[in-house]
Amino acid sequence: MLTARRRVVAMAVILSGSLLLSSCGGSDSGSSDGKTLKLWHYEGPDSAMGAAWDAAIKEFEKTHPGVTVKFESKGFEQIQKTAQMVLNSGDAPDLMEYNKGNATAGLLSKQGLLTDLSAEVTERGWDKKLNAGVRTTSQYDANGVMGSGKWYGIPNYAEYTMVFYNKDLFKEHGIAEPTTLGELTAAMDKFVADGITPLANAGAEYPAQQYLYQLALSKADRSWVDSYELYKGRTDFQDAAWTYGAETFADWVEKGYISEKSTGLKAEDAGVSFIQGKSPILFSGSWWYGRFASDAKFDWGTFLWPDSNLTLGSGGNLWVVPEGARNKELAYDFIDITMSEKIQNLLGNKGGVPVAADPAAITDPRAKALIANFNTLADRDGLAFYPDWPVPGFYDVLVSGTQKLLTGSEKPDAYLSALQEAYDKGAPAK
Repeated sequence: MLTARRRVVAMAVILSGSLLLSSCGGSDSGSSDGKTLKLWHYEGPDSAMGAAWDAAIKEFEKTHPGVTVKFESKGFEQIQKTAQMVLNSGDAPDLMEYNKGNATAGLLSKQGLLTDLSAEVTERGWDKKLNAGVRTTSQYDANGVMGSGKWYGIPNYAEYTMVFYNKDLFKEHGIAEPTTLGELTAAMDKFVADGITPLANAGAEYPAQQYLYQLALSKADRSWVDSYELYKGRTDFQDAAWTYGAETFADWVEKGYISEKSTGLKAEDAGVSFIQGKSPILFSGSWWYGRFASDAKFDWGTFLWPDSNLTLGSGGNLWVVPEGARNKELAYDFIDITMSEKIQNLLGNKGGVPVAADPAAITDPRAKALIANFNTLADRDGLAFYPDWPVPGFYDVLVSGTQKLLTGSEKPDAYLSALQEAYDKGAPAK
């Protein structure tokens, strides 16, 4: 997804048309002279990944004398919407961050726009550093379905969702840290009674759909996830899990746990609401961790969604090498540096979830807890990916649908029927 993805830390101030403008002009990539690595990613400079990739650029230039990294910061939504056009032009970068999943990296691999990295993966040992749950999103078959086939991307961090909570606000209102869903709902009831909307939310982007998907996951198992995400069975949006997710989400809006006014808000708004101490709870991803550590001026903590073996998560966004890249060897070398213990350790201490760090080198207490919770999820096979991944265009369907649930203009049954129609239209024929 989200995914999810890095919608939170994407550079929203970047001119929305910059990708289009660059693709319309003449190529500045030059010939494959081995002197320039053209790199795109959309991690915010204050995020753990942004700090790690900046350090990787310095390390790359130090180990590649005479080579310059031409880095361009792009917005998540920019790349999401224009990647196909740019990669079909003469202006493709040598290396870029791209969202994982069938509807994104899988689609581009199927269209022949991404380089098959399988030989490099084996030669450089990247596969040995990625566990099964993380590598799922790296490989795609001929139909662009993740989980098997050739390697088209490399994640060098992982991510998962959790409950962020404002310890100071909980203490002020006499509420203990919840350990069960019943205790969580009781805490939200207390906040509502005290005139506070407990959950930070954003209906115009991924947060709302992730709340709903997590509710469904609490009633699901691995086979349910595999059917939905990997097409290993039939997905019925009227089943018990999806019905519980949609009905409970609508009920939480009615009870005041989630504000109807959040319909037009974006992920950044939800995060800022938590940072400013206005919302005591935010359910979202590890990509927020570094920013909260630096910006939140109160005591806060996290816990995994209670009473659920599954939660949203996966390997992080992928490094992909466009098929039209001019300097592929340089791209492979840069990926290798981001997978090095030095960069992985830095990533971990900055609040990211590294895939190849030395555990003893992670010294920050919160970072240790973040990684420990991820290991708990990985050990129980608890990463359930993201709801918008299965079919192209599903993200927009989910956004529109959850907005209607927020306003009450659509009931859960109609919402689920709309999801079924869009999913069946985009899923591969059985």
